[in-house]
Amino acid sequence: MSTAVVVQAPGEHRLVAHTPREPGPGEALVRVHAVGICGSDRELYQGNRPEGYVRYPLTPGHEWSGTVAAVGAGVPGSLVGRKVVGEGFRNCQVCDRCHAGETTLCEAGYEETGFTLPGAMAGTLTLPARLLHALPDDCDLTAAALLEPAACVAAAAVRANALPGERVAVVGTGTLGMFAVQFLKAASPAELLVVGTRGDREELARRFGATAFRTKDQPLPDDMDVVIETAGSADAARVSAALLRRGGRLVLTGIPAPGAPGLDPTDLVVRQLEVHTVFGAPPAAWAHAVRVFGAGLLDPLPLVTHELPLQEFPKAIELVGSGDPAVGKVLLRP
Repeated sequence: MSTAVVVQAPGEHRLVAHTPREPGPGEALVRVHAVGICGSDRELYQGNRPEGYVRYPLTPGHEWSGTVAAVGAGVPGSLVGRKVVGEGFRNCQVCDRCHAGETTLCEAGYEETGFTLPGAMAGTLTLPARLLHALPDDCDLTAAALLEPAACVAAAAVRANALPGERVAVVGTGTLGMFAVQFLKAASPAELLVVGTRGDREELARRFGATAFRTKDQPLPDDMDVVIETAGSADAARVSAALLRRGGRLVLTGIPAPGAPGLDPTDLVVRQLEVHTVFGAPPAAWAHAVRVFGAGLLDPLPLVTHELPLQEFPKAIELVGSGDPAVGKVLLRP
């Protein structure tokens, strides 16, 4: 009998016996290999997630990898035994935005694995098979557990459309920032600058392809072609915009605190900056992330610093919020 984490209410959790739910028509049952924890899981546990974006009681876990154990009617049997990751955002499949492939903008409202629907902090996860992305048979499933945040950055990379020889920058040096460095590196930039708050991230940034590293209080250029912001603060958004040349392209992926003074609209207009935003990842971005990972151009493993059993969920949540520079990506292993 396997175990599942259930968050009853903010600050309250328990471990329960987990019984796999048999897949219905169009569904697949996945044996979970590893589950990543991010800041939004901590919000969920502390009760800071905005109303409408969480439903208690709940099994969390939206970043995961696993192996298909069974499929329901209408799903190809060839999926059984395949290594997979899966999209979290559920969608209606029939609205205008879904038909355009923009499933994260589905007009039916927000539903997501691990937030409003059961997540992967359990022995198995049953979900619509259409959300699955099959991985190469020889891939590392532990590394693949990080493909959810990678897919969000893939969406940003697609929006940024960095061309070979352009001068590009990433603001933020967390998991998303380090993925952004790898995606931009794959586009063969002339320069790849990383801007962060912590000098201790320079070595990893350079390992992933950065040609320069600055902390935000050092002199910074103002002539970059493309900037991807991953830090999630109003200050990071301002720093990102200031890095760009006139007519440059900015992609924001972080969600700053409400009310914080952010970008200056006059500056955006006068310098004719092109601003894009990303929240979650549509199927095309997932497919891009999986393809880049399968080609060996994405190396998530160096970002993992802790692997814990599911029973140590509270410790994992504590680690994620500790602010300790030695803590990178924390994984739970059912």
